[in-house]
Amino acid sequence: MGSIGYKIAQRARAFEMKIVYHNRKRRKLEEEEAVGAIYCERLDDLLQRSDFVMLAVSLTPQTQGLIGKRELRLMKPTAILVNIGRGLLVDQDALVEALQTGLIKAAALDVTYPEPLPRDHPLLELKNIILTPHIGSATHQARRQIMENLVESILASFSGLPIPNEVLLK
Repeated sequence: MGSIGYKIAQRARAFEMKIVYHNRKRRKLEEEEAVGAIYCERLDDLLQRSDFVMLAVSLTPQTQGLIGKRELRLMKPTAILVNIGRGLLVDQDALVEALQTGLIKAAALDVTYPEPLPRDHPLLELKNIILTPHIGSATHQARRQIMENLVESILASFSGLPIPNEVLLK
């Protein structure tokens, strides 16, 4: 539950949803209490408990394929998988199978791999999925912030300063 996950938790709290989260580092107790969040040390525990599993995760070598056949089998048959992170977080072939067989109830994907999906991709044929073309952040405010961050990073780079919010893959 990074910055985006925390914002989602604030909104979910308004709907009186129970919030469980998994993260590399546990958030401060005050932050958890503010949104009523419960930390799951193991991702497997979160998957088994959750009605909605939302992925708001950066793509790294460690997170690629984060949700595959094994993880989908751990989820409730009534669970809904939501991916707003990156397409490669989810094994899409395993997801197709899970949706076709009723292993999970549904999915909502704002991201896929590749983007866009080929016209004949099996995800496009399913009735229990919602697909959007990576537009979850398409608000004027979000796009303005993206541009401001871009300009700030370019100026820092030209000045020989550290790049703000730089992601270094190991």
